[in-house]
Amino acid sequence: MLLVTPHCTLGDLVTAEPSLARHLEARRLDYCCGGTRTLAQACSDRELDLDEVVAELASAAADADAADSAESCRWASLDVVELVDHIEATHHRYLWSEMPRLTALVERVRDVHGVRHPELDDVEACVVELRDDLEPHMVKEERVLFPMIRELATAEERPEFHCGSVGNPIAVMRREHDHAGALLARLRDLTDGFEAPRDACASYQELYRALTELEADLHLHVHKENNVLFPMVEGLEARLA
Repeated sequence: MLLVTPHCTLGDLVTAEPSLARHLEARRLDYCCGGTRTLAQACSDRELDLDEVVAELASAAADADAADSAESCRWASLDVVELVDHIEATHHRYLWSEMPRLTALVERVRDVHGVRHPELDDVEACVVELRDDLEPHMVKEERVLFPMIRELATAEERPEFHCGSVGNPIAVMRREHDHAGALLARLRDLTDGFEAPRDACASYQELYRALTELEADLHLHVHKENNVLFPMVEGLEARLA
């Protein structure tokens, strides 16, 4: 059973027990871009009761269904090539499909409800900016970084990459992850925690449901890269060097 202590990092908690992600999300504890912070540090930053949060997470970890948990964190035991393939097949595929739908949906909702809810102008702009950032980001990963990782995984000595170390594109990806995280946080603030107003139609409600799903998926996506994949790759390159 997972032992939850104040010294656990947020990233390690979610890697060991992915079901804890929703509990951290609910308390606005950033386990993806802020995954290297300890639970004590994160709770202090958010002015949360540390003992209460530790108890909640420990209870949730104990209650997690063993079979479901084992399946949901299968990715944590993958090697670097398998993890890259998993991220592309799971998170990239989801974003390539979902972001065009979301931009069309938010435009439609803003057209209908924008007069009564002027914040939808900012919501739409934020969704469009997020898509404009994420799609080139995924192209760079799929065409540059991930092929480098696959080459590195099969090499017997450190390859000579055009950009030098694989750590250079990884640093770029991390910075872009931070920006995407900031946009998600802005979306949450603009939408009052993705809470649809009382006069929301079905499309309006679907938009906020989809944004909630997007936030959860992107947080887990970034966690897998920042806190699992990238350290593995950097360690592999260091050993080959």
